[in-house]
Amino acid sequence: MITNSELSITKACSVVGLSRRAWYREDPAESQQERDAPVIDALNALVDKHPRWGFWKYFYALRFAGHPWNHKRVWRIYCAMKLNQKRRAKRRLPERLKTPLDAPSMANHTWSFDFMSDTLYSGHRYRVLNILDEGTREALDITVATSIPAGRLVRILDGLVAEYGAPWRIRVDNGSEMTATAFVDWCKQYNIHIVYIQPGKPNQNAYIERFNRSFRHEVLDAHLFRTLNEVREIAWAWQISYNEERPHAALGNVPPAEFKRLLTAENSINQLCA
Repeated sequence: MITNSELSITKACSVVGLSRRAWYREDPAESQQERDAPVIDALNALVDKHPRWGFWKYFYALRFAGHPWNHKRVWRIYCAMKLNQKRRAKRRLPERLKTPLDAPSMANHTWSFDFMSDTLYSGHRYRVLNILDEGTREALDITVATSIPAGRLVRILDGLVAEYGAPWRIRVDNGSEMTATAFVDWCKQYNIHIVYIQPGKPNQNAYIERFNRSFRHEVLDAHLFRTLNEVREIAWAWQISYNEERPHAALGNVPPAEFKRLLTAENSINQLCA
């Protein structure tokens, strides 16, 4: 048996057909990867934080952070990471914090609204905007149209503010109409606080989601509509019935309009006694 002490490096290299120079040399691929690791980590951190930046923004950010790497080395690694190719960066929403779904103890304190969609008998799609007062569960508005962009949404809300006054806050999801500049500016105009629910968490907007479920079950799924006017007529009649006649389990089995009257009277008495 031959041990390591009995076989010299020269003979060992000769047996396997390897030169002594190759024996002493480090693996170039491994050493290169090890040397580039800090640059890769620094670039990945910048890309995660600023996905829409370009090479020179990243390079000068690295220099500003105190890294000594020259632009040729950073560019080589930048290309190896395929960051020089066009990237389709997904639009990111600001962080949404979870907000407790508390029922307001007064009318016109918190509104919530959401969109629904369905199709006519002809196959044409249309949208439905439902707006709810969370404190009284009163349906403030049901708008039916083929399209309801942010500009039209603001006009609808203007009409409701003229009728009921501005609420303290509005709870919405992260749809394009709710994040549009027109809606955000409108809320700032009336000092209304916007409560955005977390993406993929419709239960955080449970009041309007439950209302949508009732509207779909009792209206959209119960009729075959040929025109938008038919949808509007049935929706308007249902809204009146919902507010003034339909018992609501969460309100002690009284309609929202009656609950609003009782709640307003109770709040008035409490204010007089305070």
